[in-house]
Amino acid sequence: MTPAELSSTVLHAVRRAVDAGELDVTVPARAVVAPPGPGGCGDYATNIALQLAKPAGQPPYRVAEVLRPYLVGVDGVADVILTGPGFLNISLGGAAPAALVEEILSAGTRYGHADAPDAPDAPDAPDAPDGSVVRLHCPHDLRAVVVADAVARVLRCQGALVRVTAEGFDREWTAALGVRVDGVGPAPASPPVTVRPVPAPADPLPLGRDAARWALLHPAAHDRPRIGDEHLAQREGNPLFRVRYAHARSRALTRNAADLGFAAEPGPVPDAPQELLAALGDHPRVLAAAAAHRAPDRIARHLVAVADAALPFLPAVLPRGGEKPSAAHRARLALAEAAGTVLAGGLTLLGIDAPDHL
Repeated sequence: MTPAELSSTVLHAVRRAVDAGELDVTVPARAVVAPPGPGGCGDYATNIALQLAKPAGQPPYRVAEVLRPYLVGVDGVADVILTGPGFLNISLGGAAPAALVEEILSAGTRYGHADAPDAPDAPDAPDAPDGSVVRLHCPHDLRAVVVADAVARVLRCQGALVRVTAEGFDREWTAALGVRVDGVGPAPASPPVTVRPVPAPADPLPLGRDAARWALLHPAAHDRPRIGDEHLAQREGNPLFRVRYAHARSRALTRNAADLGFAAEPGPVPDAPQELLAALGDHPRVLAAAAAHRAPDRIARHLVAVADAALPFLPAVLPRGGEKPSAAHRARLALAEAAGTVLAGGLTLLGIDAPDHL
């Protein structure tokens, strides 16, 4: 069950409770499901009971108690536990990861993308029902231009049309860091979104494209980035290395499995790390939030979370010793490939290479 499907399941539970006369509310258009917060448990949690408490005229916990039986009996839902003032913590059944993995592998690196319009970026091309174009403008500052470039990539993956302008632009930035702008000069007449992060304290160009972009994009815009050789270190203490290493390891597993005569096939993974499944399922929400808040740093931090959840799992994917490949190995390989796919897609949106060999 994917997060989108689970959201629909929660809404269906509300509708059933209303039809049964246990709740007197208007069924909302959307139910938010996300990884459990502090004090939570299971695979996902929803605050739908808190959302409905006031219109229902009941305490949130009582609303959650009403909804729980309508969720527990659904295929793919193993258990529902109430925590806090009325959060519904949902544990998915053993087959649940298969649907998520299949969705990721089917979409490839576009997993989490919205349908983009066919028309090219242009000042008068619509990107939304109101016919607007997202206009980003930044000062003559390298970090600002890199952040604007990444924001534009993320917005475009969510279906937006974007125009980026800068007060100044050095041509070497394109060759060195792959950034682009659509115009150079003062801010456009129509109110733009100003991209003005804290400038870098030193020139990041000597780090090379990938490390330099990571150094500028991983910190939030209000944080001063660190520009140093730590971004080039091939060790676990370097977050960029962990992300790219996890991706490369997933690709190596695919090659190794082919040598052993089997390929990935989504299926139940009883020992799948719940943190990894939650992070993979949360990827579309992270992309949407990064676009809405013009914050590519959210994607960078999310990729670190995916890599950190995947790395302990990857050594258990392939058969060991004289063990023959089984359905469980094929399912584990599919999950590993899904993690690698999410990492590659996220790195691409940040303008960073995801090598198959590292």
